[in-house]
Amino acid sequence: MKDDCIFCMIASGKIPSATIYEDSHFRVFLDINPVTKGHCLIVPKEHFDNIYELDAETAAKVFSLATMLSRTLKKALKCDGMNIVQNNGTVAGQTVFHFHMHLIPRYDNDGVTILEEQAPGNMEEIEELRKLIKAEL
Repeated sequence: MKDDCIFCMIASGKIPSATIYEDSHFRVFLDINPVTKGHCLIVPKEHFDNIYELDAETAAKVFSLATMLSRTLKKALKCDGMNIVQNNGTVAGQTVFHFHMHLIPRYDNDGVTILEEQAPGNMEEIEELRKLIKAEL
């Protein structure tokens, strides 16, 4: 736990939250600045700045938890879909530097835009990127 990390303080219970789920590894709470009704955050109790620091065991647990909670939110809120968002680095929109995952219930005609429209890529560039990335595996 980092003393100056707001999510560490929330995860440990030092700062109150609208907690919907908690176990020995995670606290899940409703976002106080929700994108949509039911927007919540999955926060590990152990501090990791971002996905690059996350160990494989915690990563597996967070995705398992995201699956269970997505089903729960769909049933409880009658949402039509779900965005699962996880940002890493300022350029990617990360504002709290404690790994966390957003579960954002989506509703028909909610007006929320998460991803911008995509354009077709250059297949030669895509192939070069594939080779570059694969070489690092």
